[in-house]
Amino acid sequence: MLARRLIPCLDVADGVVVKGVRFRDHRVVGDIVELARRYAEEGADELVFYDITASPEGRRVDVAWINRVACELDIPFCVAGGIRSVADAEAVLAAGADKVSINSPALARPALIDELAARFGSQCVVIGIDVDGQADGLPGSWRVIANSGKPDAASDSGRDLLGWVREVADRGAGEIVLNSIRADGVRGGYAQAQLAAMRAATTLPLVASGGAGKPEHFAEVFERCGVDAALAASVFHSGEIEIGALKRFLAGRGITVRL
Repeated sequence: MLARRLIPCLDVADGVVVKGVRFRDHRVVGDIVELARRYAEEGADELVFYDITASPEGRRVDVAWINRVACELDIPFCVAGGIRSVADAEAVLAAGADKVSINSPALARPALIDELAARFGSQCVVIGIDVDGQADGLPGSWRVIANSGKPDAASDSGRDLLGWVREVADRGAGEIVLNSIRADGVRGGYAQAQLAAMRAATTLPLVASGGAGKPEHFAEVFERCGVDAALAASVFHSGEIEIGALKRFLAGRGITVRL
């Protein structure tokens, strides 16, 4: 069995790492490079950086900080935000990222997924999905949200979660990250019903995001939902959960991790 991955998420705005609750009320939590270095030393399997305002503001992600991160890390990292073309993705990958993640630009133009997979290979193409709707509601009520990084610009994309999951898989995506907006930052646990339904709908690697508050939440999402990785931010940023200790806890539950 492949080892389950733990992935710290760093939301980037104005050149620093920030964290909010349900994408609002962001506060600065640290320097991009310093946090990246800390997580690598703690044993993170990879990192994800989200430029949370790039897409809503209609701009490209700044590759200067990507270059600085690449010089410091020896683990894979993914970059998301403002990637609307093959040229945008090429700039991010050339700066040192291992993967690119697209969300709202894929909703606006789904053919972008095909283009990126054809140019760089599916292993480089991650699709981020922000979903609204109660996790225990009917599947058809799980709506995919566009431009969620800036709540005032957020809108219903017109797509339901499972239909979009199947489409991105057909178009050549290599991995999917699900973030439940209602769970984001509130530390009540991952959206297990949505994740389990996604696991049944696709064989692609699946990453859980939004809601981690204690070690048991990580164990539960691996055990019950069959996800390949779990992503978290605030509990790692604050130091409440240390990645090495979390891996030892998961291993004690019989979950395969890289120690």
